[in-house]
Amino acid sequence: MPAVRDWGRRDYGPSLTDMRALVLERRAGRIPDTLILVEHPPVVTVGVQGDDGGAAASGLPVVSVERGGHATYHGPGQLVGYPIVDLAPRGRDVRRFVQELEAGLVEALATWGVRAGHVAGQRGVWVDGARKVASIGIAVDHWVTFHGFALNVDLDLAPFQRFQPCGMSGARMTSIAREIGRPVPLAGAKRPVVDAWLGRFAPGGPAAEVAAPDRPGLAPA
Repeated sequence: MPAVRDWGRRDYGPSLTDMRALVLERRAGRIPDTLILVEHPPVVTVGVQGDDGGAAASGLPVVSVERGGHATYHGPGQLVGYPIVDLAPRGRDVRRFVQELEAGLVEALATWGVRAGHVAGQRGVWVDGARKVASIGIAVDHWVTFHGFALNVDLDLAPFQRFQPCGMSGARMTSIAREIGRPVPLAGAKRPVVDAWLGRFAPGGPAAEVAAPDRPGLAPA
């Protein structure tokens, strides 16, 4: 049975270390497929496609990582999800896995009345095909996935203007709160995202062990 771990708000560095350790645990079969939920203090991460040098000049902490994609921003009010999933029993289909992540986020966004979808040739989830509300960048180690998605729930979008997020203008970034015109508590975003994820990755639908030692548990929507 898949598990969900809520790490609450946590620095990026320790989260990255523990995420990589869980990949090894999943490869060894010692843990089930697991979705980590976390909120990071302000940081820019740069994927394997690099950036235009703007990330370093942004004045924000910058970390280079092994996920796909360019640079992106994480900060308070953004729900980050790290799915640790063994793709071997799922046909080793990375493209389908990413499509399922996108579809799950689209489903979760619909609970707020936000109509979102995929844009041909672009990764992530978009509103009206023009405003990016969620970024996706994964890595795969021996067919176990890590890194994942960043859903803009209710965060300050100004830091996206300091560099080229995902290789594009920061003006194209949006959030759930901006789209619906009212504040959205991060805790309220967790349940729809978890339910959508489990609906695709858990046999039998939304049910999972929620493990969050020393961290706040999942809050109801």
